[in-house]
Amino acid sequence: MSSAPATPGTFQPDVPPGTLALVNSGLFADASNFELRFVPDYQRITAIVQALRTLGLKVVLTSGSFDIIHEGHSMYLEAARRFGDFLIVGLDSDAKIRDRKGPLRPAVPEMERLRMVTHQRGVGLVTLKDLDHERWGLIKAVRPDVLVATADTYGPGEIAELEEHYCGRVEVLERMAMVSTSARLRRIQLGLPEPDEAPGPPPAGQAPG
Repeated sequence: MSSAPATPGTFQPDVPPGTLALVNSGLFADASNFELRFVPDYQRITAIVQALRTLGLKVVLTSGSFDIIHEGHSMYLEAARRFGDFLIVGLDSDAKIRDRKGPLRPAVPEMERLRMVTHQRGVGLVTLKDLDHERWGLIKAVRPDVLVATADTYGPGEIAELEEHYCGRVEVLERMAMVSTSARLRRIQLGLPEPDEAPGPPPAGQAPG
């Protein structure tokens, strides 16, 4: 029988064999090490978190779509990482995004988005959040010391419930992108320049204006 999930900040001596070696050998390397950092099995993530806590490390969890990685995403992940020692990122699956944003999203498929997130500075581990997963399933598997989210992710009642049962505390960050992915895609579809981008010269043979 597996042990109960660790409460935030507690130490778990019964770490599955080999997990500490995995943590020490690959998850803190400078390289992206996608094959190590992408962990689809939530039970495996729970075991890794237990190993991290055995090492006395504070675990941070955040989630998002991360569709067309841009500067705002990088800044957000860097800010999230500062709340602890090891950052876990839950990435919304293609099906989950389509259900929320429509059939034309995501612009970038999930495996590419996963790889791009592992290349971001400070990301320790990535996993998928799928449409059929239970509510807060990843949070329950990780039980992070710090759960990082944007202001529109959880209401006050949900934050109180999360902090009482599933995480040490919730930290709310403002969105850091000057232009959202949705707005950028609309500009691309309409052929509009970015707000700080001067219009280019007209095509040959075409008068300006």
